[in-house]
Amino acid sequence: MTKVKDDSRVRQLDTRPEDGNTLEVAPGVQWLRMPLPFVLNHINLWVLDDGPGWCLVDTGINAASTRAVWEKLLDGPLADRPITRVIVTHLHPDHVGLAGWLTARTGARLHMTRGEYLSARVLAADSAPPPPEALDFYRAAGFDPVQLDNYAERFGRFGRLVSPLPITYARLADNDELQIGGRRWQVLIGRGHSPEHACLYCAELNVLIAGDQALPTISPNVSVWPTEPHANPLADWLESCRELPNRMPADVLVLPAHGRPYHGLGKRMARLITEHEEGLDAIRRLCNEPRRAVDLFGALFRGAVNSSNEVMAAGEALAHLAYLQAAGELVAEADELGARWYQRT
Repeated sequence: MTKVKDDSRVRQLDTRPEDGNTLEVAPGVQWLRMPLPFVLNHINLWVLDDGPGWCLVDTGINAASTRAVWEKLLDGPLADRPITRVIVTHLHPDHVGLAGWLTARTGARLHMTRGEYLSARVLAADSAPPPPEALDFYRAAGFDPVQLDNYAERFGRFGRLVSPLPITYARLADNDELQIGGRRWQVLIGRGHSPEHACLYCAELNVLIAGDQALPTISPNVSVWPTEPHANPLADWLESCRELPNRMPADVLVLPAHGRPYHGLGKRMARLITEHEEGLDAIRRLCNEPRRAVDLFGALFRGAVNSSNEVMAAGEALAHLAYLQAAGELVAEADELGARWYQRT
């Protein structure tokens, strides 16, 4: 096992593979680091020994640079055995982006939860211009005309980052057991960051492939989106954070989608819960006076919110507001321009 170093929050591995290369982190588990052309500049993918073949977990975005890395791997280190299956933890483009291309390229079957697969198919079908309901949604959050134009310009980007998904897939569900390379991997479902996020836990190895459900240093985005404007994803997220550590030993090795593998799942989940509770407390204080979702960015985000991330910021602010509304702590009223103002009850 690779050595780990102490951290104030978790104990992370002290090494990582170079982009496009693999590193064994547990018997039969290869860590593949793939570059991303974003501020978050990488994603961790996993290659599992599946006996006569290889099982892939997550894929990277649909981009020529990512496909080139996969071609090199499929024609090189992975060429000795076929790809048996492609497992995708959830619908976000850095995870599902090349699932369609890889399954078509290798003949492997796609495995996803139903909520993630169907949601990905719906989002991939979006095309410009955005529907009026979506514009109304962000107008209600407090977007001004410039912000609405920016949203409209970016609408449909999901489909550009995701290769066409196969029309059939194998469904994953909570507590399913997959036999991969002679070992049992249990499917554990988390919610809030996405509808039905699949994690994979192997008790024999004491390893959890966590996707975005348990990141070591950053908090996954938890948002309300126009497709489900009355959702309460933060309630789902906090429940998942409380439940996940109880389903495995405290010393499990967590393999996250971003950052380095680490030990200390319970500690990390407790910190994520605390961060969101602190955000809720800040919103409670601010909403002693009427506020829109856009007025709350400073309470929730340390970094700057700009045209590249304001949609996610609005979604996260709305998730916190929805949580407090569901608890009966806030009421909301729309003004003549369609913006919704939230205030303590």
